[in-house]
Amino acid sequence: MPLPSLAGLTQKSVVGIADLAVSTNPNVELATYSLGSCLGVSLYDPVSKVGGLLHIMLPDSSIDPVKAALQPAMFADTGLPAMLHAAHKLKADKKRVQICVAGGAQILDTSGIFNIGRKNYESLACVLQQHGLSVQAEHVGGLVSRSMYLNIATGEVRLKISGQPNERILWTS
Repeated sequence: MPLPSLAGLTQKSVVGIADLAVSTNPNVELATYSLGSCLGVSLYDPVSKVGGLLHIMLPDSSIDPVKAALQPAMFADTGLPAMLHAAHKLKADKKRVQICVAGGAQILDTSGIFNIGRKNYESLACVLQQHGLSVQAEHVGGLVSRSMYLNIATGEVRLKISGQPNERILWTS
């Protein structure tokens, strides 16, 4: 009896907290979960079909330069440059990349005193500006957690928002 073919099946690759992944494999979907105050940042070059996903935890690496050197994806100011560098090695062109952002919620801080989500977003906005990049689509702030998915074959970015039954398309390439 012949085995069933697995050709064309999508493999989900999970990007953990304070981590990033970049791929050219059209059978891969990158996913990151639990984007509360953290930010998920997707990058996609529609010509070279290079996609990346970054899960930022904190805004500024100056609070722990040693940790930033070991785990640059943890911080907005070191994570985005690390993802851009990894994508460039796979032939992504910074002039073509499409950037989407999700997360940055105000979780467990209803007073807004700490609001790490907002600080993460502000730091990311500065880094994007330094690199001459803009955001094509975003779903940030509020009081909800999100999961983010990037399809490497198509560049489509989807979100699963806590409390909502269906996924939402954030961006299509």
